Amino acid sequence: MTAGSPPPKIVVEKLSVQYDDGTESLRNISLTIPANQITVLFGPAGGGKSTLLRALNRLNDLVEGVRMTGKIYLDGEDITGPDMDVVSLRRRVGMVFAQPAPLPMTIRQNVTYGLELAGVRHAGQKELAMEKALRQAALWDEVNDRLEAPAAALSGGQQQRLCLARVLALEPEVVLLDEPTSGLDPISTGKVEESLHEIKREYTIVIVPHSVQQGARIADYAAFFLQGELVEYGLGREVFIAPKNRRTDDYVTGRFG
Repeated sequence: MTAGSPPPKIVVEKLSVQYDDGTESLRNISLTIPANQITVLFGPAGGGKSTLLRALNRLNDLVEGVRMTGKIYLDGEDITGPDMDVVSLRRRVGMVFAQPAPLPMTIRQNVTYGLELAGVRHAGQKELAMEKALRQAALWDEVNDRLEAPAAALSGGQQQRLCLARVLALEPEVVLLDEPTSGLDPISTGKVEESLHEIKREYTIVIVPHSVQQGARIADYAAFFLQGELVEYGLGREVFIAPKNRRTDDYVTGRFG
């Protein structure tokens, strides 16, 4: 980061991720993710973007045969150590996946379920948190008159925004998104992108976009990954418009990938 940059929220130091078969998904990655900004991780498939995203809240722990070296710090706290409370970490660092997976419940219950698990019992508190989260996910105006309807009745784009609201209801510090608009129509995609620009005032956002064009539209900061290597990292407008590395330029301009 340069002078005048936002303070770091996450610092990744010399992170490598390997599988038992010898495959290396990430190789010696060092990266500083600023607070209250949208950081885009982009590059061809197999570059390690999703692996890094999952490392930020220890989801790789759930995959057999994964070995990780290096450190990740969240507000200066090492989250890679054996003493880390992983359940608490995943509340602080929430994740939305590419395929929407609403719970088999009502729209209301989908948003409040996590709050109840977290010990929130007061009905008024849950209602306020639910409305705030649905508004932040740009969904409130579309569903506020049918909160008792099953979430499965929503369109794909609405279901994805509901999953975002479910994460936001817990007020995490960081929101991770792995191609959250890959299956959405342009209107729904636009609504999600608008929401991200609004909610970054409260949250730090790290996203794997579904296209270079989306990355260029939303990135405050951008990191280009290629075959497990971090090739280039910097301000989004610089990485996408005037990249310093030839490989980044080739990818952004469509010469490969």
